[in-house]
Amino acid sequence: MGYLLLAAAIAAEVGATTAMKYSDGFSRLGPSLITLLGYVVSFALLAQTLKTVSVASAYAIWSGVGTAAIATIGIVFLGEGMTTAKAAGIALIIVGVVVLNMGGGH
Repeated sequence: MGYLLLAAAIAAEVGATTAMKYSDGFSRLGPSLITLLGYVVSFALLAQTLKTVSVASAYAIWSGVGTAAIATIGIVFLGEGMTTAKAAGIALIIVGVVVLNMGGGH
């Protein structure tokens, strides 16, 4: 159940960060409210996750997967360019999360 809550926390954080892009510096009410709500939900779910998943694993997965997802959304949907450095960074995030979990961080 902890990892299901973590997945929902990641989805809320990714949604909030994407909405922040559209908030135009928090000058647009709708996207600004979605950003606020998304982060509140994300942190609440992350807090629940920490009841059953170690903080090292949960935070690494939450931040790493969220970062990789936002980078991918930027490339696929927002017209941001894909560079070798971005591809390597996303790959390193994924490898880091896997290594942390295999290394007994949970």
